[in-house]
Amino acid sequence: MLNISLIQIQYLIALDEHRNFVKAAEASFVTQPTLSMQMKKLEEELGVIIFDRSKQPIEPTNIGRKIIQQARVIFSETGQIENILQDHVGAVTGTLKIGVIPTIANSLIPTLISQVARKYPELKLNIKEGLTHEIVDDLEHNRLDVGVVSIPLKNTGLVEKQLYVERFRIYAHPNHPSYGNNSWSAEDLLEDKLWLLSEGNCFRTQSVNLCGLPDDKLNHLALNYESGSLQTLKKVVDIEGGATVIPEWEAGELDDDSIDNLRAFKDDGAGRAVGLIYTKFYAKENMISKLKEMIKSSLPAYVAENNGLEIIEFA
Repeated sequence: MLNISLIQIQYLIALDEHRNFVKAAEASFVTQPTLSMQMKKLEEELGVIIFDRSKQPIEPTNIGRKIIQQARVIFSETGQIENILQDHVGAVTGTLKIGVIPTIANSLIPTLISQVARKYPELKLNIKEGLTHEIVDDLEHNRLDVGVVSIPLKNTGLVEKQLYVERFRIYAHPNHPSYGNNSWSAEDLLEDKLWLLSEGNCFRTQSVNLCGLPDDKLNHLALNYESGSLQTLKKVVDIEGGATVIPEWEAGELDDDSIDNLRAFKDDGAGRAVGLIYTKFYAKENMISKLKEMIKSSLPAYVAENNGLEIIEFA
């Protein structure tokens, strides 16, 4: 039977994340000699070298990578014991690490923070914005507890719980040739500059799929924008003209002057689904339930009442 402690596993994971003994020790709130000693004891117990110290930054050896992967599983599963106990007594305390895609964050995060502060003051939110694949990776490596993303993902290792479905809206400059039309087709969008987020952003893909825009029509798009900020795209339209596509919730929160520049699609029976995702092994079901409840109660009526819409996928 191997004699390995949880503290050694914790130090091992920290060292893998920082690839530096001093930084890993600081992150673990111990001295560098203490961490180094524990890593040396661990390697002696296992009879293998986990990190190649001749490289800077240090790198795991081939066997070290396998050990670290299993160590992460062990550490995560150990932490689930506390989660199970807290969930059993209905406690909404501790830290909840949430990943949110940028095209949702602007509408969701302010109201979510307000609700948590009011209803669950002992719960600390740790919120990170990222693209969907980044959030999934963080979930799979236990860096996040839950994600708020566009679904379905069709990832068999994750649980999905739908929160809402929202339509797509067009934000156009008053000089756009199609501005006088209350509802637009894909052809109307292409009458002038069309500003979209960069490839790899699910909202861009959904917008393209919704409009049925062929690849040869996309080659001339004016902007390859490497951020997820729809607010910046809106400002680009205000200054440079043309149009962009934004989600319904965000569209409804524009100021009075900007709302005049909103247009609907002629075929307005489709939208994107937004939901919570988390691993099948996440133990805080009560926490997930509370989070879902808070988000759904935050929805504006024009989003909450969306029913029967076709879901635009982004695969």
